[in-house]
Amino acid sequence: MSVLKLDGRRVLLTRPLIMGIVNVTPDSFSDGGVFLGRDKALKRIEAIEEEGADIVDVGGESTRPKAVAVSVEEELDRVIPVIEACKDVTDAPISVDTSKPEVMRAAIAAGAAMINDVRALRMEGATEAAAKLDVPVCLMHMLGEPAQMQDKPFYMDVVSEVRAFLASRVHACIDAGLRRENLIVDPGFGFGKTVDHNLQLLKHLNAFADIGVPLLVGLSRKSTIGAVLDAPVDQRLMGSAAAALMAVERGANIVRVHDVAETRQVLQIFEAVTNSDASPSLR
Repeated sequence: MSVLKLDGRRVLLTRPLIMGIVNVTPDSFSDGGVFLGRDKALKRIEAIEEEGADIVDVGGESTRPKAVAVSVEEELDRVIPVIEACKDVTDAPISVDTSKPEVMRAAIAAGAAMINDVRALRMEGATEAAAKLDVPVCLMHMLGEPAQMQDKPFYMDVVSEVRAFLASRVHACIDAGLRRENLIVDPGFGFGKTVDHNLQLLKHLNAFADIGVPLLVGLSRKSTIGAVLDAPVDQRLMGSAAAALMAVERGANIVRVHDVAETRQVLQIFEAVTNSDASPSLR
C-alpha cells in the first residue's frame, strides 16, 4: 500500500485523491487571470477544500501550449504570498507547480508540502534541491518545451516511450538521493501529445503500475476532451469527470482537476461500488 507524507501527515493511498488546481497566472488555458492575485487565489483555495480537495496545487507559470516562460522573480511574486497565507484558509496540503529550484525552495519554506514538476526535475539544480527538501515530488513527462511541444509530436509507441522516460527519471532521482516513497509519476496528458496519443495513454494507463510509485493524472478540461466532444473549454465538465473516473479505474492514485466537487461525487460512487462487499444475488 502506497503512503505519502504530506505536511507531516501520512496519507494512505487507499482511495483516489483529488488535487485541486489554482493557477495564479494571467494565461493558463482554462482559468488564466481568474485567480490572479493573493485574495482571489485564497478564496478559491478555501472553496475547493470545502468541495473535497485532498491537495491544493498552486502554480505561477502557465505551461499551456505556446506559453511564454516567466522569470524566477515573477513566479515567486505570484505564488509565495499565496502559499504563505494558505494556513489561514485551509488545512489541505499545498503543492507547488514549478520547475525552478529557487521556487521549490521558497515554496517549501513558505509552507508547501509537495512539488509538482512538469519537467521531472530536469532543470539545472532541481534534482539537488528536491533531494534536500525531502518532500513528495511528481515527475511529469513532457516532450520538448511548452512553446513548441505541440509542433507535430511524434512517437513510435507513445505508451512504452512515456513509461520508459518516467521509469528512468525515477531511477535517476533515487540515484541522486531522493527517496522512492517521495516520488510520483504523471504521463503528462497534453504535453507534447496528439489527441490519439492522449487516448492511447489513458486506455493503457495500467502500463505505468510497474514503475512502482503512485500515479497522478491531469486531464481536466484539456484539448483532447474538447476534441472528442467538440466542446469549448468551459463545456468540458462531464468529459473531464469521465476521464478522471477512467484514470482511477486504470490505476491513477491522484487526479488533478479544476472541478473538485463534481469529481468528488463521481469518485464517491466509484469507491462505494468498489468497496461494496454484499454477496451477489444467485437468482
